[in-house]
Order: sequence, then structure tokens, then C-alpha cells
Amino acid sequence: MARKTRRLPAHRGPAAWSEVLGAQPAALPALSENRTADLVIIGGGIAGLSAARRFLQLEPDAAVVLLEAGRLAEGAAGRNSGFMIDLPHDLASDDYAGGGNDRAVIALNRHAISFAREAVAEYLIDPSFFEEAGKVNGAASTAAETTAQGYARHLEALGETVEHMDAQAMTELTGSTYYRSGLYTPGTVLVQPAGYVRGFAAGLGSQMALHEKSAVTALGRAGPDWTVQTDAASVTSPRVIMATNGHLESFGYARGRLIHLFLFASMTEPLQPGALAGAPIWGVTPADPMGTTVRRIDGRQGGDRIVVRSAAVLRSDMTVRPEDLSAAANAHRDKFNARFPELTDTAMAYSWAGQLCLSRNGVSVMRELDPGLFSACVQNGLGLTKGTLTGIGAAELAAGATSEVTRALSAEKRPKLLPPQPFRDLVGNAILRRKERQAAAE
Repeated sequence: MARKTRRLPAHRGPAAWSEVLGAQPAALPALSENRTADLVIIGGGIAGLSAARRFLQLEPDAAVVLLEAGRLAEGAAGRNSGFMIDLPHDLASDDYAGGGNDRAVIALNRHAISFAREAVAEYLIDPSFFEEAGKVNGAASTAAETTAQGYARHLEALGETVEHMDAQAMTELTGSTYYRSGLYTPGTVLVQPAGYVRGFAAGLGSQMALHEKSAVTALGRAGPDWTVQTDAASVTSPRVIMATNGHLESFGYARGRLIHLFLFASMTEPLQPGALAGAPIWGVTPADPMGTTVRRIDGRQGGDRIVVRSAAVLRSDMTVRPEDLSAAANAHRDKFNARFPELTDTAMAYSWAGQLCLSRNGVSVMRELDPGLFSACVQNGLGLTKGTLTGIGAAELAAGATSEVTRALSAEKRPKLLPPQPFRDLVGNAILRRKERQAAAE
């Protein structure tokens, strides 16, 4: 019996990372006629593209079809803040520290970064879309400095390189006097997510069939095979990978177990030449996970602009309200003005919402859900790194291969059940507001 899709992706605000690169090429053709394949991938984000590349490495002659509901680089993959992080980065913690298996997590994250680095080289993706610049945990208050120093000790105990930056060093980097201190770690990649996705898809285009504007409306068994249905046509295949992150639940899997969180970001218009000192490219994540992420990009990534990301809302119906985005955009204006008072006349050109999917116990869903149906979902707020990993793992499972990725992710427990609605969203949002107030300076 076919499972009908309960919800299709819906986005609030423009796909700014794509817009600053200029117009996309003409849309790839939508699926318009029934066909068969060796593998169908649902979702053309980081997980779906990574799954396609890994599967074709293992089965280079396979017929692979990827179905993307909208335009590539304009969905969730093109709406994140572009940090591909190698170190533990647990958003549910007080200081990002992981849960005791951090060395294994770091090894897996670096495997994902290596895989992405190889894709950049293989597909001739503009290297400026994959800047191996590292990142800084910035602290603006005494409490945040204490948190950051605890995180630094944790990383140093793991043998990781951490550079302690004082207020002057932070000003020299960011051009802002706002930060009291920072922790620089070198392993993070600052990605232009839309450019990366566009280039990745273009590189795969000669090896497989990619269809845009081909939302999957139903999924069901057809004898030993699966039939993946869109409004216009279907694909029949013995193997399917669902690379839909939180929309795994829209297909009826992991219901009541997934946290659908939205984070918001705004991006300025291009800065006037010489308006801001500091380095041309940098990324600052807050010492407190509920604080504000700030990033500067340059002309190669879409113009000399500042990106501000903060504010979170829990929406279990996966639908952002207009007032959610409006409130977040106002908060971004205030956060920007506090950090760059000399730039208060700089307009915000774009504001948008980005959808995250987390589990209560911090696990992904990378496993065989039903015979021949594999999941590369639930990235826990680390879409670039965990999306790459879950895509790799699902492709390997589909091809019958095993690796450290499949062994590690397959061994994770199921996501824990969540409290029922409306209690879940009411209490969850109350907790988010309290944590944001506590981290207001950050």
C-alpha cells in the first residue's frame, strides 16, 4: 500500500545564498514519464547529492534517478549558514561538547569533509565556495567566556588545536569591538551552500538523471520493487534512499520522534568599500549555542556581506508563520547594530527561515527502514557534515557495502519519543525563549 506524502517542503523567505550568485540556469526537467532505475533518491540536498556520488562510486554503471521537490540549492540545503564543522557541535548542550564518543565523531566528521573536498576537486566546483578557513567561537560576556574556556579544555583534552583569541585579536578578525574573546579552531569549512550544491549537481549530471520540481507525492511497494510517485509520473526501483531530513516524518516514518526547528538568518546588502575593517572572510559561532552566528563573505561568494543567524522556533507542523520571520528579522537588525554600530545604515537585503530536524537523543536516522528503503535523515542541526555522512552511509547500505560510517550510524538508537502536542511546541518554545534571554548578549 502506498504511503501518501503528508506534507511537501514549504519555505519562508528567499533563498539568499542562491540569489547572490545570480540567476540559476534553466530548471532541470521535471519527471514527466514513467521509468525504472536501479536507485531512486528522494531529495536533492546535501544528503541526496552525497548519496548519489557515493552510490555511483560503488556501482558506476547503475541507473540512478534523483527527484527534487523544488529547485536545487533553494531548499533547506541552500538556507543554512554554511559551516561544515569537524568538531563536536551539540546544539542541545550548554557548550557544544559531545556525549563521550567525541574522537569517533570527529573522525566521522573529517571523513565527511574529505569526501566533500574530493567532490569539489572532481566536479570543478569553485574553490571559493569551500573555504577551509576554520571558525571562531566568540564570547561577548563573562558567562560566555567561562563556557568557552570549558569547551576549550574539552577540546584540548582530545588533542585538538585551539587558538585563544583576546579582544584585540577578535577586532582584527571581525572589524568589531563587540567580542571579549574567541576560540579559533582550524578544521571548519565555510561553504557557500548554494554554490556548492549547484556545482555538485552539475558534476553529477552526466552520470545520472536529476529532476527538479518533482515532488514525491506517494511511495509504495510494487511487488519486490518500490514505486516513487510524483504528480506527473513515477519511477520503479528495487532501492530507494530518502534524503528528506525532517520530511522523513511526512512519509510516515519516525512520527512523534522528530523535532522540527527553524533558525532564521539575514544577509546585508554589499558593504561599501572600506566600510568595515577586519578579514574579508570569517565565521563566528556563539560560545553559547543559543547565541548569534555571524559570518562575513566576500565577492567570490556573493559580495562583501554580513550574515546574521539567530532566533529559533519549534514548529511541529513544519510551517513557519510570517510573524516568526518578521520577529527574527527585527532581532537580526538589533544584533547587527550592536556588533557594527558604524554600519547601522546598511540594509538587510534578505531574511529567511531554514528548517532543521533534531532528535531528542541526538541521533540520526541512517538505516534500512523497510526492505530496499533506506534513510539519510535527521541531521541534528549539522546539515553540511551530517547530511554528507548520512548520504554516504545510506548509499553504502543500498549497495551492500560497510564502512566506519555505516557501522557507526547504523548502531545509533532510534530517536526518542517526544511529548504529545500541543504540549511539545508550547513547552519547547518556552524553553527556547528562556535560553535566548539568558544568551541575549551572545
